Order: sequence, then C-alpha cells, then structure tokens
Amino acid sequence: MIEKLDAAARGALRQELPQWQALEGRDAIARSFRFADFSAAWGFMARVALLAEAQDHHPEWFNVYNRVDITLTTHDADGLSARDVTLARAIDRLVP
Repeated sequence: MIEKLDAAARGALRQELPQWQALEGRDAIARSFRFADFSAAWGFMARVALLAEAQDHHPEWFNVYNRVDITLTTHDADGLSARDVTLARAIDRLVP
C-alpha cells in the first residue's frame, strides 16, 4: 500500500511546488495551465500522458481550448503521496 504524505512533507509542499494549490475538501493538489491555443494545450497533455504512463500514476484533468487543469491525488493511498509530488515536479519541468 502506498502511504500518504506525512505532516513534514505536506509542510514542504508550498516551497517545493509553489504553483500547485491544495484543494479544499480533498486530499489533493491542483494546478491550471494556459497555452497559446488548443494545439499547444493538447501537445502538453500528450507529454504529461507519457510521463504519467511511465510512472504508472495518472492525473485527473480537464481541458477546454487553451486551458488544462490537473489534479493529483493517489487513490491507492486515499490522498496525497510522494507519487503526486514526483509527477507534479515532472509536469512543472514541461513548462517554461
């Protein structure tokens, strides 16, 4: 079983992933991305999909035109885990 983040790791999230926000009412983090157009947004989603598949950890996401909203949580842990932090870091490296 995958374990949830402990209090110390949760406390470091603001510094470590400043553009990701804790979701109220859920043990999850989220970030919104904006791109020049749909094609750029879709290309980003394709790159995230490859990362997610390689990590066997898949995001919840929503796309409308140039916007991509990503939510990360670990269903097997019933909340945030190190897997979410790892994927969030990898996603952040995809955008300038």
